[in-house]
Amino acid sequence: MKRCFIFAAGTFYGLRERPAPEDLVIAADAGAIACQAAGLVPDVLLGDFDSMEPPGGSAKVVRLPVEKDDTDTLAAVRSALEQKFDTFYIYGGTGGKRLDHTLANLQTLLFLRRRGARGWLYGEDFIWTVIENESLTVRKTVEWGLFSAFCLGDRAEGVYETGFQYPLRDAVLTPDMPLGVSNHIIAPEAEITVRRGALAVGWELPAL
Repeated sequence: MKRCFIFAAGTFYGLRERPAPEDLVIAADAGAIACQAAGLVPDVLLGDFDSMEPPGGSAKVVRLPVEKDDTDTLAAVRSALEQKFDTFYIYGGTGGKRLDHTLANLQTLLFLRRRGARGWLYGEDFIWTVIENESLTVRKTVEWGLFSAFCLGDRAEGVYETGFQYPLRDAVLTPDMPLGVSNHIIAPEAEITVRRGALAVGWELPAL
């Protein structure tokens, strides 16, 4: 497992997982501020720097054009994928004033999954990832902890949720009906399965 930590320019709610010396740390544009708040010096400062000029320091600076298809966060993801990193922790990828970037980062989780990698997107006491044609086990870390699942695509078939207040069995989730919102984890380990399709799944974490 090769781990990459990406700090984006959204709201930073605190560090849940601390990088080890062998991990890659990328600050995407103003994500450098979150890096600083976490007490980290990034290995790479990457972005178009339309939010801020890159701060001085020892990090490698990769300047991107302002007019481009990728967000700075997705560009950071691509760069790390090229270096064979397969596990991504994304901080500062939610909140802030930009709902569009939060949605873009949820799509980026699917981008990662379809390339054989796994991304974890941290919000305020919440974590998101994407599953596609697979199962995921979720540990209960908060009593009556919230859990939500949303369809990414036309439909998600064969959805099973076990260990939750509201179980599902061979259900179909679609993007026009938020059936999977606001469930609760009640078992020590709950499981979410989607036989065909992709789901964004998120659950509550203990408060920092």
